[in-house]
Amino acid sequence: MNASTDPGALDGSFRLLAQTASLGAQRTDRLFIAMLVICGLMALLLLGIVVGFAIRYREGSSADRSRPPSHANGLEAAWTIAPLIIFLVLFVWAADDSVQGALVPADALPVNVVAKQWMWKLEHPSGRQEINELHVPLGRPVVLVMASQDVIHSFFVPAFRAKQDVLPGRYTRLWFTASELGEYRMLCAEYCGAQHSAMIGRVVVMTPADYARWLADGPRGTTTAAQLGAALYERLACAGCHDPASSVHAPPLAGLYGRDVSLADGSHVVADENYLREAIVSPRRHLPAGYAAQMPSYAAQLSGDDLLALVAYLRSMPREELRR
Repeated sequence: MNASTDPGALDGSFRLLAQTASLGAQRTDRLFIAMLVICGLMALLLLGIVVGFAIRYREGSSADRSRPPSHANGLEAAWTIAPLIIFLVLFVWAADDSVQGALVPADALPVNVVAKQWMWKLEHPSGRQEINELHVPLGRPVVLVMASQDVIHSFFVPAFRAKQDVLPGRYTRLWFTASELGEYRMLCAEYCGAQHSAMIGRVVVMTPADYARWLADGPRGTTTAAQLGAALYERLACAGCHDPASSVHAPPLAGLYGRDVSLADGSHVVADENYLREAIVSPRRHLPAGYAAQMPSYAAQLSGDDLLALVAYLRSMPREELRR
């Protein structure tokens, strides 16, 4: 695959696996190759045993068949314990990779992604927006905060071995660290309607300096999602209850995102994007400990875009601005 020109073209060379262009892809490929080698060796062993027995005990051979063994404790223990050990090693290996893939680094660059029939709309923290393209810096973790405006989609970059469903009514996250410069295909891996096959684009991996210039030089949206959320926050008079100086006893929002929240039922939850969204549309579902159930639901008043904007504002605005 020639990533610098056409991400879908083949250069004619043989590859056991598809192009690898992220650190997560390297972990995935190592596990896959290990499983492939183990299964291949086991297949060769079983083939050798079958062929050996077929030759030794073929019709007319001189093999002694008078006293066939009824059991072999050592052999039976070996073929039970050895596969169990191999399975446990692979399970722990895969579980560790899965955990590493779920832990988003603190310095990850956030990019908002909205999926809709049939396109990807992306927004960088600076406000620069893209359609069906994603520019990212080489070597820096990038976390995609994704939501769908209609049906279930699935964000997939084969060269990164990165795939995550994008759902209506909730947020999902996907992070990766690009390890190779170039252009790579991104697509929707979930059938989402008549033009599903056209919901494709590209990821462009750039040097950090080139990415900074690209951000600075390119056009930005007239209003970012966080700015729209700030306007909604003011219009809905949210500060009237959530401001620390308010006479209403409501949870403070300063620094809420990413914190552990104690709930009235004794459980705990992390204040991520899904928690913030549910706190707006279903405030009684995860009631914070020490607060009365007095906030009304805004589900009927806010569209999906409004909720995305409000959550973006609560996630991104400085602490002092939430306190005003």
